Amino acid sequence: QTISGEHGLDGSGHYNGSSDLQLERMNVYFNEANGDKYVPRAVLVDLEPGTMDAVRAGPFGELFRPDNFVFGQSR
Repeated sequence: QTISGEHGLDGSGHYNGSSDLQLERMNVYFNEANGDKYVPRAVLVDLEPGTMDAVRAGPFGELFRPDNFVFGQSR
């Protein structure tokens, strides 16, 4: 949330900022997806899907692509 706010992004990944510097540095943490939507350059890994479900249900869960989540189950 902090990094999204610093770059002028809302919870759905749309740019709402007012600084050219924010846009110039956007590609450090985010990739531009469709149109004016940005997604985090991140892979989230955990052994249990419950943690990932909590991230998806959070206020910035829409930012992540489904293939950014990797989880497995222990045997």
